[in-house]
Amino acid sequence: MRAYDIIYKKRNAEKLTKEEISFLMEGYNNSEIADYQISAFLMSVYFSGLDDTETFYLTEAMANSGKILDLKFLDGPTADKHSTGGVGDGTSLVVAPVLASCGIFVPMMSGRALGHTGGTLDKLEAIPGFNVNLEIDEFIKILKKNKFAMIGQTKDIAPVDKKMYALRDVTATVESIPLICSSIMSKKIAEGAGHILLDVKTGGGAFMSSYDDAKKLASKMVNVGKLFGRNMTAVISDMDSPLGSAVGNSLEVIQTIEVLKGNLKNDFYDLCKELSSLIILQTGTAKDIKSAAQLFSDKISSGEALNKFAAMIEFQKGNLRVIEDYSLFGKAKNNYNIRASKTGFVSSIQTRDIGIASCMLGAGRSKTDDVIDYSAGITLYKKTGDYVKEGEVTAVLHYNDAQYEYAAKLVSSAYNISDVEPQKIKLVKDIIK
Repeated sequence: MRAYDIIYKKRNAEKLTKEEISFLMEGYNNSEIADYQISAFLMSVYFSGLDDTETFYLTEAMANSGKILDLKFLDGPTADKHSTGGVGDGTSLVVAPVLASCGIFVPMMSGRALGHTGGTLDKLEAIPGFNVNLEIDEFIKILKKNKFAMIGQTKDIAPVDKKMYALRDVTATVESIPLICSSIMSKKIAEGAGHILLDVKTGGGAFMSSYDDAKKLASKMVNVGKLFGRNMTAVISDMDSPLGSAVGNSLEVIQTIEVLKGNLKNDFYDLCKELSSLIILQTGTAKDIKSAAQLFSDKISSGEALNKFAAMIEFQKGNLRVIEDYSLFGKAKNNYNIRASKTGFVSSIQTRDIGIASCMLGAGRSKTDDVIDYSAGITLYKKTGDYVKEGEVTAVLHYNDAQYEYAAKLVSSAYNISDVEPQKIKLVKDIIK
């Protein structure tokens, strides 16, 4: 078998076998097949696609390139939640401790900021001392004690995915639905959770801006997950407006703590509740969606979910005092107010521009080796549908050493104000099982 023949076959839109795909992935993982040949394979997939069976074979081969965790020894259901990324989307920080407080084990391996979107690991590292770089044994130990832990992808989990993603990033093949599916699902399968919920974002602030593309991706991931015997649900959720009122790492962790304390209910809270309720129902922890939603509310009001979050911070060497003293996160030296250009309703917000502006202030990365400023970001005082008066503050930029002028222009122009009140945004647009 030769890599050339497999690439030739897929270039001509022919279907690949399990053996051919495994040969490519094993060879690449062992450095027996060169980058340039895998680059050619990726481009052939970009143009010719993969059907669900081929995507399953690719996902399986990528997952098998490293360790696959067996969590059957845990005394309870196991579940994981993944988001395709958005602006202000820190829902994992609320969903995971709520699920853990319901008796569900949550083995969560998360990612970093990508482009204009935030990353769960960067948010967690805004907590002084917090360690996301745990070995598998320590991860399992905390999972057993606390029912959830949150770490980065280790070198042992789907290592070929990490190599291949770097190639996709420089060969213009990132936006391929089967390649996205295999990248995400190989890690989810390797994590070992029996129940998986996927939050696929769509809209101006999402990588899948088209609803149709988001639905195709969600459906493909659900189908592939089922082939692995996983209990799958996918949600298509709105990213035409930033989620919540905080964009930036420490700002989003503070928002999380306020939600877990029961002090804050906004659209961020609402989506956390919907996602948590679906997983609670999916795992059989509640008999219907109404009971699942009530359980979410109960775990917040009782303080059990907050206690789980606090325990995770302690187990992973973070400063537990941040729960009560937000000054420990560090505060940006400078603030700049964005004001409404006229009186009316916020009809829409250019969400991608908010994400880009936050990155420019220091909250994200332009290059992989950029250092993040955890205190930088944007507080949104007005969201889509809100009434504003001319000159009223709509958002505040928080920054230290960054040049804020262009970011301020982006945020100011991101707010579209109209005389007509817009329709209320529907957070969850579709559910696919």
